[in-house]
Amino acid sequence: MSYSVGQVAAFAGVTVRTLHHYDKAGLLSPSERSDAGYRLYGDADLARLQQILFYRELGFSLDEIATILADPQANALEQLRARQRRLSEEITRLQRLAEVAERAIEVQQTGVTLTPEERFEVFGDITFDLSYATQAELKWAHSDGRREAMARAAAHTKEDWRRLMGEAAAWRAELLAAFDEGEPSDGERAMDLAEEHRLHISRWFTSCPADMHRRIADDFAAEPRAFALVVPPSQQRPGLAAYVSRAVHANAARHTGGRTDSISDSASGEHR
Repeated sequence: MSYSVGQVAAFAGVTVRTLHHYDKAGLLSPSERSDAGYRLYGDADLARLQQILFYRELGFSLDEIATILADPQANALEQLRARQRRLSEEITRLQRLAEVAERAIEVQQTGVTLTPEERFEVFGDITFDLSYATQAELKWAHSDGRREAMARAAAHTKEDWRRLMGEAAAWRAELLAAFDEGEPSDGERAMDLAEEHRLHISRWFTSCPADMHRRIADDFAAEPRAFALVVPPSQQRPGLAAYVSRAVHANAARHTGGRTDSISDSASGEHR
C-alpha cells in the first residue's frame, strides 16, 4: 500500500516540509510516484522513516542518521552507546540544575524579606550573591542549624537587620584596625574579635559551636563571595580573609583546650 506525503505527515506527526527536506537530503526518498508524479511512500519507506524519527528523538543529527542507516549493523550499536553516555551525562547535569534551582527558590522565599530599596538602605556595600547563596545552601543542606538560621533570618524585621548590620559594622571596624596595626591572628585581640563574631552568629541566626565556626571561617579563606558577606570588597585587604580564619581557629582552640569539640554556648547565653 502507498501513502501520499500529506498522509504520511499526518500519521507520523511531522510536517510535509520535513519530509521534503529528508527527500532533498537523500535520507528518505519516496520509492513510488503516482501517475500524476506525486510522491508516494511504501511500507519500506515508512519503516525507514520510523528509524529516522527514533534517532532524531535521541538527538542524532541527520548526517549521523545517514551514516547509521547506510550500514545499521556496523554503526548503530556504537552510535547508540555513545549517545547513551551523553544522555546520561546530560541527565546528571539537568538533575543538578534542578536541585540548584530548587534551592535558589528556597533562598529567595525564606531569606531576607526586605525590598530592594530596604536592602540597599540596610546592607549598603554588603551584597548577597544568589549563585553563592545557592551553593552554600547545597553545601550546608544537612546542617542542623541551617533551617533555624534561615527561619530566623526570614523573621527579622527591618529594624532587626539595622541593628544586626550596625553590630557587624562596628565589629568590622575593630577587625580592620587590628589587622592594620599588625595584631597577630592568634593574639588576644584577634581571638576576642573571632569570639565576638561567633556570638553574633549565635545571637542573630543559630547556635554556632566551635566546629561550625571553623567551617565558616574556612569558607571565608577559600571563597571570596563568602567573605564579601562579612567585609565588602571595597574594605578588604590582601590576606584579611586568611587572618580571620586563623583567628577563628585560634579562638576555638583557646576555648576547647585545642580539642575539636564545640565551644560551650553558656558564655553567649545572655546575648540571645
